[in-house]
Amino acid sequence: MGRTICMRLGLILAVVGLAMGAPSAQPGRTATVARPHVLLIVADDLGIGEVSTYGATDVRTPAIDRLGREGVRFTSAYANAPVCSPTRAALLTGQHPPMAGVPGVIRTDPANSWGALRRDVTLLPDALRAVGYRTVAVGKWHLGLEGGDHPLDRGFAIFRGFLGDMMDEYLTHRRHGINYMRDGRATVDPPGHATDIFTRWAIDVVDAHDPRTPLFLYLAYNAPHVPVQPTADALAAVRARQPGLDEKRARLLALVEQMDAGIGDVMAALERKRMLDDTLVVFTSDNGGEVPAGATNLGLRGGKPTLYEGGIRVPTIVRWPGGAFAGRTEPVAVQSMDLAPTIAAATGAALVRPDGRDLRPLLEGRPWEPRDLVFSIREGPRLGGRAVYALRRGSWTLVQQRPDAPFELFDLGRDPLQAVDRMADPDTPRAAMLDALRDFAARAEAVPYRR
Repeated sequence: MGRTICMRLGLILAVVGLAMGAPSAQPGRTATVARPHVLLIVADDLGIGEVSTYGATDVRTPAIDRLGREGVRFTSAYANAPVCSPTRAALLTGQHPPMAGVPGVIRTDPANSWGALRRDVTLLPDALRAVGYRTVAVGKWHLGLEGGDHPLDRGFAIFRGFLGDMMDEYLTHRRHGINYMRDGRATVDPPGHATDIFTRWAIDVVDAHDPRTPLFLYLAYNAPHVPVQPTADALAAVRARQPGLDEKRARLLALVEQMDAGIGDVMAALERKRMLDDTLVVFTSDNGGEVPAGATNLGLRGGKPTLYEGGIRVPTIVRWPGGAFAGRTEPVAVQSMDLAPTIAAATGAALVRPDGRDLRPLLEGRPWEPRDLVFSIREGPRLGGRAVYALRRGSWTLVQQRPDAPFELFDLGRDPLQAVDRMADPDTPRAAMLDALRDFAARAEAVPYRR
């Protein structure tokens, strides 16, 4: 009770201070900032089994761990989909991926591309620019190439990164022999490892920024997505610490640790500019870990690209001094699409009809109304161009892995590893959940995903 009162008093004082224009006296802050800076960090294919603050014992992630100590760590956070593009669409629109026109992976091959981000949907950077933010995207885009889909056409004032779906090599930055690295609209060919390039570009943004203008920095790493190619130094550090570790696992952890070091460097840059404690930092991943690449997902069933828990459970942390309890663990289930409405609400920006919810009540320890979570994925060779769906209601989760396969029902409260299918048990909410999922699927199927 006392902690809640103190928390709310701190929030009230912070708001009053902003309203009065009072400069901050804290060493990690700049002078008066009308709105918080925002740093949204997205890892690629990072499951909860590859982050030490979530319980992994064979990896070292001090920068992400720090965010967990100083922010709210969500232990039942979910990606909206078990693959890249749909979740990225959810992150930047606040909508269910199929409703945003991205039910599946957007690829450089049009015949095997399963999404086209709707042009009539307002993206988070558009909303933030409207209230005075400098909007910058660094890293992996994966939401379309040129012709209106470029980040500069979707609300970002600056873009330095990779337009395509994945890199075939972290050092050459090519996909099918084509260079998709861009500085704005110009094709560039920077030397070095992609993870380190994205870190350096993010630091350049912070170093050049005037802290009196609110900043939105979207930092989307392509690590630890396959091909798992850490630097020699990162791999040597893991091997020295754990000489008997499986080679595949060692390479994956080395790439994660390389990314984590970069996150730490970006945080240090914010501290040098006295911006960190005026910054809302969000860290998440686009889907669960890929088991064939060495991910464990802490023993959860499945992984990318399945709709089992291992494919959609992701690390998610929010650090916001004055706006969130420090060091708190939040068990309420949330989704990727909740992050955009949360950022919009925290900054005074306006998103148009988001499906996600503002997470500030959870950040502040206030009551939260339960709701269903829906997941989906459309795919070509694996699913025949069709979609499959899943739904979580309370502790129950309804899952379909193939369009022609029966649904499975699990009680995560008693069966977190999804080992016992309860679909044949009449004493379950299966009928109501099936009805809800079919209603969602009917609406999703009506939205075009190709132009």
